[in-house]
Amino acid sequence: MANMTVRNLPDEIHDRLRAQAKSNKRSLEAEVRSILMQSAIASSDGGFGHRIRERYGPYLGDDLSVERDQTMSQPGLFD
Repeated sequence: MANMTVRNLPDEIHDRLRAQAKSNKRSLEAEVRSILMQSAIASSDGGFGHRIRERYGPYLGDDLSVERDQTMSQPGLFD
């Protein structure tokens, strides 16, 4: 297996990763490994939505498209 060193990681990111690892009951190294593996798999497989469509598409029919709301939100409405 390959090794990797990440330099100049901001302290805030390091702290967040450490907290996330603790909440998942993993070491920091195992947490980062998990994040990298999930990211690589998602980008190569087309993401979660693609996998859902592949798996359940035949059961749901061909029209799985969802139209997005194209209306503009009012500035400052959710600020």
